[in-house]
Amino acid sequence: MATKATKTPKAKNYPIFEVFGYPFYDKSAAAIASRAGKLCPFQGAGIKCTKVSVTDPLGVCSVADGAGYAITCPTRFKEGWIIARDAAAFFFAAGATVKRMPEVRIKTKSGDAAGNIDVVLAKVQLPPQGAPAGSKAVMEDFGSVEIQAVYISGNVRVPFTEYMANPAKYELEGFTGDKSPRADYLSSSRKRLAPQLIMKGGILKSWNKKQAIVLHKGFYDTLPDLSPAKLNKNDPKAEVAWLVYDLIKHPTEDRMVLTLNAQETTYTDFATALAIITVGDSGDVADFEAVLHTKL
Repeated sequence: MATKATKTPKAKNYPIFEVFGYPFYDKSAAAIASRAGKLCPFQGAGIKCTKVSVTDPLGVCSVADGAGYAITCPTRFKEGWIIARDAAAFFFAAGATVKRMPEVRIKTKSGDAAGNIDVVLAKVQLPPQGAPAGSKAVMEDFGSVEIQAVYISGNVRVPFTEYMANPAKYELEGFTGDKSPRADYLSSSRKRLAPQLIMKGGILKSWNKKQAIVLHKGFYDTLPDLSPAKLNKNDPKAEVAWLVYDLIKHPTEDRMVLTLNAQETTYTDFATALAIITVGDSGDVADFEAVLHTKL
C-alpha cells in the first residue's frame, strides 16, 4: 500500500522588516511604545509617523531584500542626521557652521517648479559675540542632499496589517499571504533617481553647487558602474557624493543602526555620472536587426 506523500512545510516569510522604527521582532519597551503610538523615532521623540496617511500611517521603514534589507521610507535615512554630517564633510571645509533646511522648493529659470530639495545644508557665518540684538546669520554657501529610498513592487499594506494585528504570530509564523512585496530598483532609478538628477541636479550643476545622493547599498549595487566617473573626495572636479549606507545590527540592542559604507561611497563629476545613470547598457545591434528581419 502506497504511503501518502508528506507536504513540504512552507518556508517562513518575513517581507517587512522594520516597523515604526524597530525590527519586527524587537520586544523592547521603546519598540512596543513606538508601535502602539504609531511613532517615527527618526524624526524625534514623540513624533508620529505620517507615511501615506496621518490617521492610518504605513509604518514600514524597510523590507527584506535577499540576505539584506531595502530602505523604503526616506525618513529612515534621517536617523541621527548622520547623512547631514557626511554630506557637510563633502560640501564644506572642516569646522564650518552648518544649518539644515528640509524640503526647499527649487524652480527653473521660467519660474516653473522643479520639485523640492530634500535637505539643503547651508554654511553660515554666525553674528559675532556682542552683535546688536536681531543680528542674523549670513549664508556663505550651500549644498543639496537628495534622499533616495526604494519603491516597492506589490502591496506592502497587507503584511503590515497582518503584523500589526498580531506581532507575536507574525514573528512565529511569518507572513501567511502568497504575494510578498519586494524592492523595485528598476522603477526607483528610472522613474525617480534619473528624473531628479536631470531636473534638480541640472539646476544645481549650473549654479556650481555640490550635491549628495543618499541611498542604501542594495539600491546602489543595482545602478550602472560609476567607476568611470569616480574621483577623489577632495578633487575640485568632484561635484556629487554618492553616500551609501547599510543597516547594521546594534551591538547590544535589537535595533538597526544606519551606517555609512565608506568603501562603496563614491565621488563623481556631475555630467559623467548623469550620462552613466541615464543611458542604458546597449545590447548587440545584430540581435535587434534579427528582429527587424523577422518582421520584414
